[in-house]
Amino acid sequence: MNPNPKFRLQGIMLASLVFIADQIVKYAMLGPLQLKSRGVIHIISFFDLRYAENRGVSMSFLTASSDAERWALVALTSVIAAAVAVWMWREKLRGDILALSLVLGGALGNIVDRVRYGYVVDYADLHFGAFRPFYIFNLADACITIGVLILLARAFLMREKVPEEQQPVQQPASSAEISERA
Repeated sequence: MNPNPKFRLQGIMLASLVFIADQIVKYAMLGPLQLKSRGVIHIISFFDLRYAENRGVSMSFLTASSDAERWALVALTSVIAAAVAVWMWREKLRGDILALSLVLGGALGNIVDRVRYGYVVDYADLHFGAFRPFYIFNLADACITIGVLILLARAFLMREKVPEEQQPVQQPASSAEISERA
């Protein structure tokens, strides 16, 4: 079964939408809302907009403390994004294509930040009192996480059905086999 071109187009469109939305929101945080100079904007009791510079990858792992490390991180995340794009292009199932497009769009948004600023702009702070279940994140991070969770759920919950003609046929047991089992 070949990948459906319509599913590919939908994946490319969703990845593009995620990328564009991520960049627009980051522009709003840095430009009109002046979040970098304000530091924090309280929205509701459990959610703030709080400026943070993430110089690493997920949860600040692989923190880049020099320009060489920054560009190595750009190269590493670009290779990963390219692998996701190839996987998405070859994938046949619509649900997997759309999940991969969330990952791809988010990855591209964070790569552009790292190239442009030297870090990823994070701003979403979900908290319950002093308890913070997540580090400060952004729309791209949320899309990457949701895409990965969808892929994992689909991998664990969806099983491919084997067509009847490929299922092994059980032959009736001979009387000799039955007497051996007994």
